[in-house]
Amino acid sequence: MDVIPDIGENQCIVFTDWPGRSPQDVEDQVTYPLTVNLLGVPGVKVIRSQSGFGFSMIYIIFKENIDFYWARSRVLERLNFIQALLPKDVVPRLGPDATGLGQIFWYTIEGEGYDLGQLRSVQDWYVRYQLNSVEGVSEVAGVGGFIKQYQIDIDPNKLLAYSTTVGTVYEAVRKSNIDVGAKVVENNSMEFIIRGLGFIKNISDIENITVGSYNGVPVFIKNIGIVQVGGEFRRGALDKEGAEAVGGIVIMRQGQNPLEVIKRVKEKIQEIEPGLPQGVKIVPFYDREGLIYRVINTLKEALIEEIIITSIVVVIFLF
Repeated sequence: MDVIPDIGENQCIVFTDWPGRSPQDVEDQVTYPLTVNLLGVPGVKVIRSQSGFGFSMIYIIFKENIDFYWARSRVLERLNFIQALLPKDVVPRLGPDATGLGQIFWYTIEGEGYDLGQLRSVQDWYVRYQLNSVEGVSEVAGVGGFIKQYQIDIDPNKLLAYSTTVGTVYEAVRKSNIDVGAKVVENNSMEFIIRGLGFIKNISDIENITVGSYNGVPVFIKNIGIVQVGGEFRRGALDKEGAEAVGGIVIMRQGQNPLEVIKRVKEKIQEIEPGLPQGVKIVPFYDREGLIYRVINTLKEALIEEIIITSIVVVIFLF
């Protein structure tokens, strides 16, 4: 039961991320191989694609008589085959099983004394996972705020003084952020598992990563730069009444009943609100439920009027 007719085509979207590459490189090495190989998927009517700076999007339009989820499974099968034709570390992803009209519920996460980074962390690591479990929800997308990340601000003069490069620093950090395991050591008829703990958990762990050595002395990250926690680079923001906010978008699966899904989402929000940090609350600001009820009432009034008028006409005719 919905108020917005979905006249969109039966389509699947394949998104590929390739950071730092020009649109021409993305077109030649990612978009073109994907497009020509996806043409062989059964039931495909047409394929449209676009290449941007660092990403590629391919829209696969199927015939109307093709089942939506059957089409997605065929696309996934073909993507497994195409993976070998793409550049290293380029992994195409299938978009959510939803349509452009699937955004049925928007909300903001608000709380006094919390910055946009803290609120975005609550959204990404608590609220989003809980709402994703609601029946009929395809995806919960976060919007606004700052995604928290570790940042290393390297001093180029110190880099030159220690005769190292940015690539060396990158590799040192990448290789250090991993746990490694070995076999076991037997002692007193017991086996002890050997593990090397290396996953980064705080700023100090990054500062003490060894980049190399200079005149026999180890060079650490803290010797060549500053490590801090900051916000990831972003291209947009969420504005609510003139102020920045953090929120989320609930996207419904294709073919579901929006009214029932919205009710289940609201029930889930009531369940998870006690687990939010003190003073933090979830505030809806786009809710299609009210519009659905208004349209239902309008339809009822129109039907009742037609029934009354028709009954009067029939009675007069019978007289």
